[in-house]
Amino acid sequence: MELAVLDKQGKDTGRKVALSKAVFAADDNDHVVYLDVKQHLANKRQGTHKAKERSEITGSRRKIKKQKGTGGARAGDIKNPLFRGGGRVFGPTPRDYHFKLNKKVKSLARKTALSNQAKNEKLIVLEDLNFDLPRTKDFVSVLESLKLTGQRVTVILNEYNKNVYLSSKNIQKVTVLSVNELNTYDVMNCSKLILAESSVSSIENALS
Repeated sequence: MELAVLDKQGKDTGRKVALSKAVFAADDNDHVVYLDVKQHLANKRQGTHKAKERSEITGSRRKIKKQKGTGGARAGDIKNPLFRGGGRVFGPTPRDYHFKLNKKVKSLARKTALSNQAKNEKLIVLEDLNFDLPRTKDFVSVLESLKLTGQRVTVILNEYNKNVYLSSKNIQKVTVLSVNELNTYDVMNCSKLILAESSVSSIENALS
């Protein structure tokens, strides 16, 4: 499978990139994609949720009314979970949502995601981006040339480029990653996947 390399103006440069069948034409495996996306989203959770339980509420432990003769239900102290302002029963506590996933499973998931985007013709190979200064206007002009304005786009660079990253930072629905940051979620969660020309070989080496 070959794809034409486009320039910043969206025109064909005349060069072509051959895509590895092992990486860009892998068999569908929805389950490993699900597992990798699940782990990615779980690892992003802070897990700092907290609700105060009965023992943590500030309040008197004095019995608020006598046990019998009031005509109402029995009641202990003011921190009872049944009362407004009382402690919560089995409330959320801080926890770590991280879980382990085997490297081969993650690699297979990324191959499946890339293959899926290639199969659905959502893959674009663009010449390497390099801006002299971080300017949002320059990145917007690239998207306009590719007719991707307003669409959800993921851009994969061969290595981190500060000017390109900062130029895209204020644009909604645009995600810029390096090959080292490649993940199944961002590959799948876009209408177009843009690969920098030099990143193709790096991706193939990483996943082979």
